Amino acid sequence: MSGVEERVTGLVGALRAHGVRIGTGETVDAALAVEALGFADRDLLREGLAATLLHGPGQRAVFDPVFDLYFPRGVGGPGTEQAGRDELRDRLAEALAADDRSLMAGLAAEAVDGMGGYGNAPGSDGWSAYQTLDRLRPQTLLARVRADIRGRDGGAGFADRLLDDEIRRRIEAFRQLVAVEARRRVAELRGRDEIARRAVAPTADRLDFLYAGRDQLAELRRTVQPLARKLATRLAARRRRAARGTIDLRRTVRSSLSTGGVPMRPVLRRRRPARPELVLLCDVSGSVSGFSDFTMLLVQALHDQFSKVRVFAFVNRLDEVTGLLDHGRADPEGLGARIRAEATLTGWHGSSDYGVALGEFTERYGAAVGPRTTVFVLGDARTNMSDPNLPAVRELARSARRVYWLNPEPRAQWGTGDSAAPAYAELVEMHECRTARQLGALIGRLLPV
Repeated sequence: MSGVEERVTGLVGALRAHGVRIGTGETVDAALAVEALGFADRDLLREGLAATLLHGPGQRAVFDPVFDLYFPRGVGGPGTEQAGRDELRDRLAEALAADDRSLMAGLAAEAVDGMGGYGNAPGSDGWSAYQTLDRLRPQTLLARVRADIRGRDGGAGFADRLLDDEIRRRIEAFRQLVAVEARRRVAELRGRDEIARRAVAPTADRLDFLYAGRDQLAELRRTVQPLARKLATRLAARRRRAARGTIDLRRTVRSSLSTGGVPMRPVLRRRRPARPELVLLCDVSGSVSGFSDFTMLLVQALHDQFSKVRVFAFVNRLDEVTGLLDHGRADPEGLGARIRAEATLTGWHGSSDYGVALGEFTERYGAAVGPRTTVFVLGDARTNMSDPNLPAVRELARSARRVYWLNPEPRAQWGTGDSAAPAYAELVEMHECRTARQLGALIGRLLPV
């Protein structure tokens, strides 16, 4: 296999590892694109490969850093004498003022080479973007760059605030170039495949709910509507199949008498068209609030698929929040804050208590669960060493059509510390649900039709 073919297949393999679906035909198209575009224009090659391999703009966040690993700007260090910190800062200020991306890329390579290395091996044991930026401190150049731009052309009509925003955008672009350069240098030491697997952030639908930051949760919320449309289509298809019913053996045999005992036309039991009911019990304590907020938004988007949807939130007290979701008009960013502000979720302490919350639900809202009701419990089942109240869960399982528990913790952690997951899993069906991709698959499979 030639070096180019190895890089193309390596790129495809790394993207597949991050959940990007790429078939053999698309891989062949990518190889043809490389042959047609060549390596003279790296940006053109990047766009050509993106056009052949990706299925949507949301996958660019994974593609770009992986592409930079397999088709880097260069190999090894910059090949120039290392400049001092002050000289690098002066040259960086000039590049930022001119918005010269090519010069900024070269300075990023010099900065990583001179300030980002760590370890005792010849050259370096590794390269750190954080260490480089901490020593170079490009964010402190804002005032100097602003003065330079105003000295050149008076700011080109920029108001002070807009000019500062533009300079911050350029500084952030330089920070990204430093991160790309540090990843490239580490990949040369440890192998591209390993760094592509470990150092590239996953797509939004593969983010772990428990470890997602604020910006990542905001990105997750933007995937709710597309995911809801996909799930609504799947539910409609399942309903069409279910509406056909199962074979009525007695009536089929009777009908076959007119054809000599051969069942030419099977007779089906027709289902009564009735939309099921849905109840959500959501732990909104700090550890799992992102997971619960996302799931509530998803169910809200699927509201029309059910005859009735009721949502309850709890920490150590339970309250109904169906009205707060405000079907069709909810503010995704403010949903969690609105629930915690307006609902009664805590008593005398702020830690989650599943036993008290589940007991309160069966006592106050037991009538909400009937033979047509499917219940979803969302939470990590960590009781803070309090009574898990298993009788309340048994009562819930006895009254409902189905009860499913979606747990955002890895299955290996169930039963560790204060987790009552194994005890609850003996009474109701519990599923690991750590990412939006897992949640979509589970919701599409478990939602009643």
